[in-house]
Amino acid sequence: MAQDLQISEDLSRRIDQLAARSRLTREQIIEDALAHGRSLAWQEKWVAGVEAGIADADNGDFVSEQEITAVLNKYSGI
Repeated sequence: MAQDLQISEDLSRRIDQLAARSRLTREQIIEDALAHGRSLAWQEKWVAGVEAGIADADNGDFVSEQEITAVLNKYSGI
């Protein structure tokens, strides 16, 4: 059951920007916020983190094999 929702221009602009950055629809962003309690600010921060990670990968900025081994060893006993 679809319902019309009135939101502020600022929130609407932020949802549009997030949709463009994440390739999600406005509806998916709003549904995620309502169904999973993920605020718009949380979603914006998450997308920014993904974008930063992709930029690092594109620049060849990865962790070393030794760093990966250290993390795996740290949590292998859990």
